[in-house]
Amino acid sequence: MPPPGTAPGAPGPADPSGTGVLLVEDDEGDAFLVQELLLEASAQVEIRWVRSVSAALEALEAGRGSYDCVLLDLGLPDAEGLVALRRVLERVPEAAVLVLTGLADEHRGAEAVAAGAQDYLVKGQVDGQLLARSIRYALERKRAEEQLRRLYATELRAAENARLERGLLPKPLLRDRRLEVEPRYRPGRGAVLGGDFYDVVETEDGTLLVLLGDVAGHGPDEAALGVCLRIAWRALVLAGIERDRLLPCLEDVLVQERASEEVFATLCLLVVAPDRRSARIVLAGHPAPLLLGAEPVQLPDDLVGPALGVLPGVVWGSRTVQLEGAWRVMAFSDGLVEGHVDGGPDRLGVDGLLDLVRASDVYDRSGPLADELIQRAQDLHGGELDDDVAVVVVGFGPAA
Repeated sequence: MPPPGTAPGAPGPADPSGTGVLLVEDDEGDAFLVQELLLEASAQVEIRWVRSVSAALEALEAGRGSYDCVLLDLGLPDAEGLVALRRVLERVPEAAVLVLTGLADEHRGAEAVAAGAQDYLVKGQVDGQLLARSIRYALERKRAEEQLRRLYATELRAAENARLERGLLPKPLLRDRRLEVEPRYRPGRGAVLGGDFYDVVETEDGTLLVLLGDVAGHGPDEAALGVCLRIAWRALVLAGIERDRLLPCLEDVLVQERASEEVFATLCLLVVAPDRRSARIVLAGHPAPLLLGAEPVQLPDDLVGPALGVLPGVVWGSRTVQLEGAWRVMAFSDGLVEGHVDGGPDRLGVDGLLDLVRASDVYDRSGPLADELIQRAQDLHGGELDDDVAVVVVGFGPAA
């Protein structure tokens, strides 16, 4: 009998389309029988034989990705029953496992299936065709299980994203019917929520406050912090806190709630006067919004301050700009302008975004703009943008 690691009587080099099988069996006679049965069935497999779980784990580690199926005896010298199965599944959860059991221990086969094996076979009741077919079915069941697992993970992530989105992307609070808000949010590549957030609130005196922020990073922690900051901001605004205290208070919240000192958030705050003829801009490490007039321009960003959490206690400056007649202002997160152009190293940038606005099919007609700009940025990038994108277009007057 050839030593473990060889396949007695097996074909030469395996067919590239063949299945990699690791046989874990301490009994030499049983191992020989299994391999003879597979030969008898003309199964296109490349089989390797080892005598123990320890040897199997070494083989699986050294040949990761080479084994599609593990034929596992439940009575091994270094691990019996479900212990052996669990050790194998921990090492290669992606492999299909077919357990082999004796007639007197058939109940252990059923227990193994309940514990994660794809199927079990009783020694002495197997022929070549049944063994080959069982391997194929085990592989198909494993693939089906993996597809279900991925589907469940996708649905779970979608549900979690939906819950976080409700916190990140609120319904604007408006009283002035001459105002119109077009908010959009699109997650980046991988569809994982990041920390982009926005809010729009009109206070009792008619002042309109527009917030757009971006917590650095991606994932549930960043999204949760974005939700926290957004809710805190709305609560502070509705409570009537002095406008100059909004950002310092938000920074206090961020410092207390962030997971580490490296976490920060950029922010754009637009405060539009009740007469809609002027707006005050406060920038904390964030790009300035665009004024979408006859000739779209970026509003001044010369007084941009540090992001929240970078220099706690800093005082942010502001700039007041005049607004004439009907107007539209667009705030956006940097994910919109950091995409690449035509597959090259150059990024879209604010100048490129202004070009997209000028070329927009709906810009002159004052129609919905955010969706078109995001889509055009994606087209230039060659697919989904890497970062999240949040856009808020606020309009007043006939253009609203």
